[in-house]
Amino acid sequence: MTLVRLQVCALPLLPLLPLFHRLNREHFDGVLVRSGQPRVSVRWSDGRMSRTAGFYRRGPAVQGGRGCEIVLSRPVLEVLPQEAMESTLCHEMIHAWVDLELRSREVHGPLFRQRMAVINASQNRFQVSVRHRFPVPTKPPRWWAVCPQCQRRSPYRRRLRNAACRICCDVHHGGRWHPSCLLRFEPFEQSSL
Repeated sequence: MTLVRLQVCALPLLPLLPLFHRLNREHFDGVLVRSGQPRVSVRWSDGRMSRTAGFYRRGPAVQGGRGCEIVLSRPVLEVLPQEAMESTLCHEMIHAWVDLELRSREVHGPLFRQRMAVINASQNRFQVSVRHRFPVPTKPPRWWAVCPQCQRRSPYRRRLRNAACRICCDVHHGGRWHPSCLLRFEPFEQSSL
C-alpha cells in the first residue's frame, strides 16, 4: 500500500472578484468594469509576495491580457481580518481608478489621497491608508557590512557595490565618498549579534 501525503495550503476566505465588484459599485461608480468585465485583472499572489500587502501594475506584458492587474499578497493578508483585505484591495483599486479613469501616472499624489479621503469618510468598515501597518515576517540579514576604518558593522540583506561608510566619509573626507571607506561584506552569522 502506497501512502500519498497531501500538502494542504490555506486558502483565502473570500474570492477577490465579488469583492472587487462590490467595492467598484460602492466607491468608484462602476467605472472599473466595462460590459460586465473588470478593466483590471485581480488575483492572489502565488505565495512568494511576503513584504507588501498588494500592488497595482500595468504594461503590455501584464498577466490577463488587459494590460493592468491588482495582486494581493496571500501570505500577508490570509492571516489578517477581512477588513485588511478590503482596505488593501480598495487601495489598489484607487491606483487603477487614477490610472485608467483619470489617466494620471501619480503614485500616492493628490488625486489618490482625495479619493482615499472620500472613501474613508463614506464608510466605517475599513480605512484605506497610503502605507499598511500589517505585520510582515522579517528576514534575517545575509551580510555584515564592515567599515575598514572605524570597524562599524551593519547588517545588510544583499551586498552593494561601492557602498561606503557614511560616518567615516563625513568625518575624514568632508562628506564625500572615498575609496578608503568602502564597506567590506562578510557572511552574516546568527551568533555574531
